[in-house]
Amino acid sequence: MHADAVVLDIDGVLLDVADSYRRAIVESVDRLYGRTIDRDDVQLFKDAGGFNNDWDVTYAAALYVLVDEREPIDLSTFTARIDSGGGLAGAEAVAADHLDPDDLDAVRQRWDREGLRSAFQALYLGADLYRELEGGEPPFETAGYIHDEPILVDPETLRSLEATAAVGVLTGRPAAEADIALERVGLDLPAEHRFTMDDWEEGKPHPNALTTLAERFDADGVAFAGDTLDDVKTAVNAAEADPTRTYHGIGVLTGGLTGESGRRAFESVGAAAVVDSVNDLPELLFGE
Repeated sequence: MHADAVVLDIDGVLLDVADSYRRAIVESVDRLYGRTIDRDDVQLFKDAGGFNNDWDVTYAAALYVLVDEREPIDLSTFTARIDSGGGLAGAEAVAADHLDPDDLDAVRQRWDREGLRSAFQALYLGADLYRELEGGEPPFETAGYIHDEPILVDPETLRSLEATAAVGVLTGRPAAEADIALERVGLDLPAEHRFTMDDWEEGKPHPNALTTLAERFDADGVAFAGDTLDDVKTAVNAAEADPTRTYHGIGVLTGGLTGESGRRAFESVGAAAVVDSVNDLPELLFGE
């Protein structure tokens, strides 16, 4: 598998976010509405596609809770009805189809996206970082889950990748939070070698960020490793958009997709390979 550029996702690849981002999703909903979804069920939204921004997952989970209160619906049914890649707009369409107009209006009045975002950022960042990055007072005082994210990538892996290929990052994180993550794992990249939420509008699985990185690296072959189906689809879409280069989407089984079921899910959307960990990439790509 030839790759002279390796692009990495952050969440679920470089850092374990099960007890940070995903915890913040479910606890934000619970704080505002007194009930929430299970942490494992966050993956149902991720698998639906279009939910690379965890604020959108939070909004969609809250929307589901409010819809279910009005007219009960199983979460797996709700997420299955979201058009593939439909994201938050798709979840809104499911809600509109499931509820009568009066109930839908009542749900929309209670659906507080600004409040959910504030709660999420306070839980994830903690009060001090919230003040620094959000520029205001947090809705409550917390230490922040961002400080407790286990590192998944070994220093030797990063050294091997950087010695053999150009390395970039493509993430749904805001730039400031990406900076914190990359500093923690010890990956120092120039701004032009990464794309964050703040750098492009489309989001994954749109191929623009990945093809742009390939152009900046002047790479013939690009491997993109991520923990969601949308990550793999990004590489597949990039190959269609840019036939002058080879793109390999690599599924990593340290996020929400795990085990044989995760492997099959990645393969079903065109993964060129599936690895147990980001630390398997040097051997996969370079035989190291």
